[in-house]
Amino acid sequence: MLRMGPQLLTPSPAPDADGFIRRCLGSPPPALWRCCFGRRRAVRPAFRRAGRSPTAVLTPERAAEREMSGGGMEREYDAIVIGSGIGGLVAATQLAAKGAKVLVLEKYVIPGGSSGYYERDGFTFDVGSSVMFGFSDKGNLNLITQALEAVGHKMQVIPDPTTVHFHLPGELSVRVHRGYNEFIAELINKFPHEKEGIHQFYNECWKIFNALNSLELKSLEEPLYLFGQFFKKPLECLTLAYYLPQNAGDIARKFIKDPQLLSFIDAECFIVSTVNALQTPMINASMVLCDRHFGGINYPIGGVGGIAKALANGLVDKGSNILYKANVTSILLNNGKAVGVRLSDGREFFATTVISNATRWDTFGKLVKMDDLPEEEKNFQRIYVKAPSFLSIHMGVKATVLPPDTDCHHFILKDDWANLEKPYGSIFLSIPTVLDSSLAPEGHHILHIFTTSCIEDWKGLGSKDYEKKKELVADKIISRLETELFPGLKSSIVLKEVGTPKTHRRFLARDNGTYGPMPRKVPKGLLGMPFNTTAIDGLYCVGDSCFPGQGVIAVAFSGIMCAHRVAADIGLEKRSPILDAALLRFLGWLRTIA
Repeated sequence: MLRMGPQLLTPSPAPDADGFIRRCLGSPPPALWRCCFGRRRAVRPAFRRAGRSPTAVLTPERAAEREMSGGGMEREYDAIVIGSGIGGLVAATQLAAKGAKVLVLEKYVIPGGSSGYYERDGFTFDVGSSVMFGFSDKGNLNLITQALEAVGHKMQVIPDPTTVHFHLPGELSVRVHRGYNEFIAELINKFPHEKEGIHQFYNECWKIFNALNSLELKSLEEPLYLFGQFFKKPLECLTLAYYLPQNAGDIARKFIKDPQLLSFIDAECFIVSTVNALQTPMINASMVLCDRHFGGINYPIGGVGGIAKALANGLVDKGSNILYKANVTSILLNNGKAVGVRLSDGREFFATTVISNATRWDTFGKLVKMDDLPEEEKNFQRIYVKAPSFLSIHMGVKATVLPPDTDCHHFILKDDWANLEKPYGSIFLSIPTVLDSSLAPEGHHILHIFTTSCIEDWKGLGSKDYEKKKELVADKIISRLETELFPGLKSSIVLKEVGTPKTHRRFLARDNGTYGPMPRKVPKGLLGMPFNTTAIDGLYCVGDSCFPGQGVIAVAFSGIMCAHRVAADIGLEKRSPILDAALLRFLGWLRTIA
């Protein structure tokens, strides 16, 4: 039975032109999203100084007042998680399942972030991607399934027979079938002269995937776990270590020479990381390029937003809390240690640890107000820049415009390979109603279209010019789809919502609307990616600006790793302080040479 608590409703925000995401605020959450506060159960570890003094601090007077009066004790937790994206929710629920008392603070009134949803005129739209990895019932990389099971939940899913249908220059059309052999057969049919190279490249991917899939996935910053896995699976661990600094494009070029096929590999990787294969870590590429065949793409019945709702429900079931309309503006530090957060309304919450599901740019540029960035963050920003945001178009259309054999997911780049990474060059299209017709009124389909776009394109515009430009750019994108895939598309539209990078920045609280880091130059695989710990004691990061990067399966992995490291630090898992210090120094050194 759902447990009820005080209602957490505030007046709705003022109307905004960006109606597409405004609807993601939706109606008030069900009563399961209660917020009554429990007592801290973990012992607070000793403070240590880290970096220069910030401006958002817990003053000695305030600290003494709390200790003397006992005030605020009902607001103390083992962990506070800022943001309820998939990474943050997985970290929170994993900790709650281990017995920790967790508080999740979410700016809006529904969970999920870019994996949320909104409803309009009988349509249920996924805010972000509808391509769901990690939802199978086998292996160790079914991370969404594992996260839900940890809090006693399970979702019904619909298998997708085709991961994506590529529509590429030179009339190249490739379907990535759920069955690996079918996909390879289709690719070899297009490139018969590269049969051996195709097998060799994708076999390398499987070598990495199988190594990952054989391991119990926990924190790579926890040495007792690492040693245990190494003694159990030494070959698999060495395989992953070998590929850690390598990129997919370099591996592909060892086996494949045909430039069009190499461009296809670029497109495969672009879906994973929004960069080409030469800039995509081989481990990231292998996770996605193989899991789509091993576990398959499985769409949750009712929409992607159901994942976050189920995780939030499970969090409450485990005795922890989630608070909505809670806009965190500062992370509080005491003697260099993170001890809590302050909200925009002045409320403060305290915890042994703080986990930020914001991007690292937002975390260290806005929430932690320091005179100078920690060296680790300087190094991160030296290696990575903010990936571009997206222009998103959500549409409801008459079902008759789509051929009966239409696939759910499409990638369209028909004109020129050189436009792959350019703004508005490539188009991602999802039609989730192909799998779950309940998301739209009878006789209709949903089209979710998104293409990369930079926030600089949308700055300096007045309200009227901004709206005019949105319609102009969206019309060009829709015209391309009408010409290349669905004749008569424009006349079939019954509902259309357009969102820009400014929309994503405002409603998803992402710096410049970015969806994660992008390497400034060809990276050394994943060596440069930071993990979950930070230079500030008690502060952790989770999500797409942490190892292993972007994508649902990647941020879920980040959440599981973060929860394990935090659990060890608050005494819920075994740890060795001496080995911890040595490993963290070693990992920090590796990042400096990336």
